[in-house]
Amino acid sequence: MKLSEISPVLQTLLATLFTWGVTALGAAMVFFFKEINKKVLDSMLGFAAGVMIAASYWSLLAPAIDLSESMGLLPWLPPVIGFLAGGAFLFAVDHLLPHLHIGGEMEEAEGIHTTWKRSVLLVLAITLHNIPEGLAVGVGFGAVAAGIPSASLTGAMALALGIGLQNFPEGAAVAIPLRREGLSRTRSFLYGQASGIVEPIAGLIGAVLVGAMRPILPYALAFAAGAMIYVVAEEVLPEASRGTNGHLATIGTMLGFAVMMTLDVALG
Repeated sequence: MKLSEISPVLQTLLATLFTWGVTALGAAMVFFFKEINKKVLDSMLGFAAGVMIAASYWSLLAPAIDLSESMGLLPWLPPVIGFLAGGAFLFAVDHLLPHLHIGGEMEEAEGIHTTWKRSVLLVLAITLHNIPEGLAVGVGFGAVAAGIPSASLTGAMALALGIGLQNFPEGAAVAIPLRREGLSRTRSFLYGQASGIVEPIAGLIGAVLVGAMRPILPYALAFAAGAMIYVVAEEVLPEASRGTNGHLATIGTMLGFAVMMTLDVALG
């Protein structure tokens, strides 16, 4: 059976299992390294930011604009509403979910106050990143099933591939610091890969919703884009620029954007 012949929900499941698997592959680096060079980490986080920014436009906002126009709506209105709603949703989650950014001290933990261990808070920080990524893959495949002219199966696959690429450093960025803090390699790996579990869940929710309610699709596409841009601006780039490696983070962002743009345009 060809991939194009299976349901968008199953396509989403396969794609997000892939992105979760790449997260686990990144976390598996803990079996080979106990330290991760800060310059390498900041460059990889910058790369992840670039991928997310490019995916937000080419894979999500552009199809949302096209679909709005084809539905007889103001082409800019649903994308704007969805985009701001996605940012507002992540703003709320960011202030409610207890989490700690990589390299941060315990007193810098955000969200509702809790007595959870540092390791759990670190995992939750990356989990927060992965919610919009899984959602983006789900609505991306949903857009293909809805027949949006600017959406294609190869484009949705390119989106999943791009997100998978930037999940590798995220998995390593969780597992290796946990190992440095004294956890065993196995526990560090399990915590690291666990941060990616949310992607199949969010992806399936997105695919099911847009499949059942096609009129919400332009809003859903833009919602995922807004959530990703919020994560980039609030979490990823500040983490990458926390120290003295701002220029490396910027170079990584440019490279990540170029890679994702190339994947989306060439394959889409």
